[in-house]
Amino acid sequence: MKIHITRGTGEGPTREAAFDKALWDAGISNYNLIRLSSILPENSEIAEGRIDWNHKNIGHRLYVVLAEGFETEPGKELWVGIGWIIAKDGTGVVEYVSGNSEEYVLEHVEKTLRSDASPRNKEFEYHYRTISVLCRDFPVSAVIAMVYKSEGWND
Repeated sequence: MKIHITRGTGEGPTREAAFDKALWDAGISNYNLIRLSSILPENSEIAEGRIDWNHKNIGHRLYVVLAEGFETEPGKELWVGIGWIIAKDGTGVVEYVSGNSEEYVLEHVEKTLRSDASPRNKEFEYHYRTISVLCRDFPVSAVIAMVYKSEGWND
C-alpha cells in the first residue's frame, strides 16, 4: 500500500482560512478528510513529495493521518512534525505534534515513537519530517498529511 506524505503552509484572516490554505498548499484541500489514528498497515510503502490533487475527485473521502498546527501571535514560529516507525513487513506507527520550535517537535515525536515501539517487539526504522511557518500579520497554519487513499461516495 502506497502512502503519500504531503506538506503545506497557509495564512489567512482566520485560523480556519489559514488551515484551508495549508491544505491547498499540500494539494488536498477539496477532499472530505477522514482522520486515521496512527497505524501503518502491513506492506505500507511511504512516498514523499507534495501531491497536487486540489482539482481531482472534489468532495471525495480522503483517509489521512494529519499533523496540523496554528499560530495567531505575530512574530511567533509554528512548527509541525510527524514521525513514523516502520518494520520490514511495512507495519508501523505514526505520531505527530505541533509547537513553537523544531527541537520540541522532534523530541516529542521521537520520545513517543520509542515508547510505541517498545511493546511491539519488532525492529523499526525511524523517520521524521517537519514544516514551519512564521506568523506575521494574520493567523497561519501548517500541515503534514500521510494520505492513505481516496474514495468516492459510490465506491
